[in-house]
Amino acid sequence: MRPGITESVLALGLHGQLPVAASTDGTPKECPVDHTAPPKECPVDHTAPPKECPVDHTAPPKEYPVDHTAPPTEPKALLSTENKSKDSKLTTAQYIQAQQAMSAMYSECPSSGAEVPSECPMHAGATVNPDNMMPAPNQRPAYDQPFALNTDRETSSIPRAGTGKNWVYPSEQMFWNAMTRKGWNWRDEKEEVSPESVSEIIKIHNFNNEKAWNEILLWESFHAEVCPAPQLVKFSGRPKDLSPRARFRSAVLGYEKPFDRHDWVVDRCGVQVRYILDYYDIGTSEEGEDSVYIDVRPAMDSPQAILDRCKVFMVRWVPRVAEMLFDYPMLPGHSVEENI
Repeated sequence: MRPGITESVLALGLHGQLPVAASTDGTPKECPVDHTAPPKECPVDHTAPPKECPVDHTAPPKEYPVDHTAPPTEPKALLSTENKSKDSKLTTAQYIQAQQAMSAMYSECPSSGAEVPSECPMHAGATVNPDNMMPAPNQRPAYDQPFALNTDRETSSIPRAGTGKNWVYPSEQMFWNAMTRKGWNWRDEKEEVSPESVSEIIKIHNFNNEKAWNEILLWESFHAEVCPAPQLVKFSGRPKDLSPRARFRSAVLGYEKPFDRHDWVVDRCGVQVRYILDYYDIGTSEEGEDSVYIDVRPAMDSPQAILDRCKVFMVRWVPRVAEMLFDYPMLPGHSVEENI
């Protein structure tokens, strides 16, 4: 083995680096690179500000050529209502489907609390958000909506507990959006869907709510001396939950099941009372109108509710006995005969 290689290996093992090349007289050779000199100046000036961007990001964007807020255009055959009679009646099937959509909309909304979103069906809020001057999401036309719908909302006669105001009914546009969220498509309807039919649904819905509240006031008239002005606290749609009474009528008596159910909670001057509302399709009335019967009664959550239901049972089936025991439930301005 050559001595030069052995000494280099030993030097690497002892010092961890290769030995510096030496000249023939034993002195190290000078490195051709001057490590003490400062580096050459970089050709790019990193301290200079960047050149101005050719795009002005502060300028407002150009108006978009497509108006996404406007309802889409459809063939005239779909939009035309000239051949549609304004006095055309709504079918029971259409109303039942609409009522179920309303219940689905109710069940998606919180029914109590101080903060109620504008999407709620009976929230008395503004239709335009003052923060961004945009309409609430549920008041915007659907993407395939064939015609414009009214966004006005009618105030009910039902007092809203703790607010000093009355509940507000949903608009036609809110109803349409509730239907589409449920999976409904107007193109699948056998009958032509028109603005008049949607307006008719809203009128029937509001009328039935007023009728239901009057029924509740009949029950509450048992307690008129204690609480002359009951108020509605909250409500919920429960179309898939059969009440015990509806289940008994269907399973034992053979009646049809209700197509919808609501639960309303009433404030009886500090006492909350839950009412059950079952909606039944009873066909066509003598006047040729499609009819809906609403079975309203207090839920048997307390001894007082059970007693009230016993009283009404006597009023209906043994009125003479009931007349001797207690006063009939009555609305202001109505006679006993009208209430029976």
